Amino acid sequence: MSTSEILHIPLKGGIDLDKTEESGQCFRWRRIEQGVYDIPAFGQLIRVRENWVGINVEMLSDADSIDADLWNSYFDSKLNYEKIRKMPDKKDEFLCECAKYGKGIRIIKQDPFETLITFIISQRKSIPAIKTSVEKICEAVGRKIPGTDVYDFPTAEELYALDEKTLADCGLGYRAPYIHATAEAFAHGDMNVAALSEMNDEELLNALMTLKGVGIKIANCTALFAFHRLDLFPIDVWIQRALDTYYDGTFPLEKYHPYNGIMQQYMFAERHEL
Repeated sequence: MSTSEILHIPLKGGIDLDKTEESGQCFRWRRIEQGVYDIPAFGQLIRVRENWVGINVEMLSDADSIDADLWNSYFDSKLNYEKIRKMPDKKDEFLCECAKYGKGIRIIKQDPFETLITFIISQRKSIPAIKTSVEKICEAVGRKIPGTDVYDFPTAEELYALDEKTLADCGLGYRAPYIHATAEAFAHGDMNVAALSEMNDEELLNALMTLKGVGIKIANCTALFAFHRLDLFPIDVWIQRALDTYYDGTFPLEKYHPYNGIMQQYMFAERHEL
C-alpha cells in the first residue's frame, strides 16, 4: 500500500517544475497541473508539488516509507542555484538573460541506464517523439510500478530480451540496434554503473562513447543528467547556434567552472529566442 507520508524538501534557489521538465533532461514526467508532476523513477511513482521553499513529495506507489536521501539527491537539494544564477559576467547580457529566464531549473540526478537509453533515443527526435518512444519501450516490457498503472522503465536485462523488431515497433528506427547493444553491454556486465561512477569526467565520457551510437553529445548529457557531472557542457544545434551568435563559436568554460552544465541548461531554456 502506498504511504500517505509527505516528504518536504527545501531547495536552495527554488525549483520551477514546469521549466525543469521542459529543459530537455527528463522524458517521463507527467504534468498534472502547473507546478505538480507525477514522476516515475527508480521503480517508484511520486507526486511532486512546488511550494515557496521547495517541494512536497508524496509516494503514489507501494512503499513502506519515502527514501529521503534518494529524492534529495534526485532534486539536487544541497546545491544553491540562486548563487549559480548570479555567476554570469554582467557584460554578458545574453547569459545574464538566460540565467534570469532559467530561474527554477535544476539538474535532476536520474538513473544512469535509463538516462543513457533515453538520450540514445533522442537523436534527431523532438521531445514529444522521444517521450512516445520511451513509453512504448516501457509498455513493451510490460512491468508496472507496484501499486500503480504506470509502466516501470525496463532493466538492462529486460530491454536486452526484446528483439530488434519489437524495439523498431517502438518508433526507434536506426536507433534500435544501438539500444539493443547498449542493453546487452549492461546486462552482461561489460558496462557497470558503479564502475562508471568512479571515473573522472574524461574517463566517463570515453567509456560511454565505446557504446554503439553514443557520441560526445549523448555521453555529455548522460554524464550531466545521471552522474551529476555539472561542469560538462552538451552541445546540440541550439547551443551551437548560441555559441556562434554570442561567443564566436566557443563558450568561455574557464569562467563558469564547475557549473558549465547549468549554464548550458539556462541557454537551452532560452533557445526560443535564438
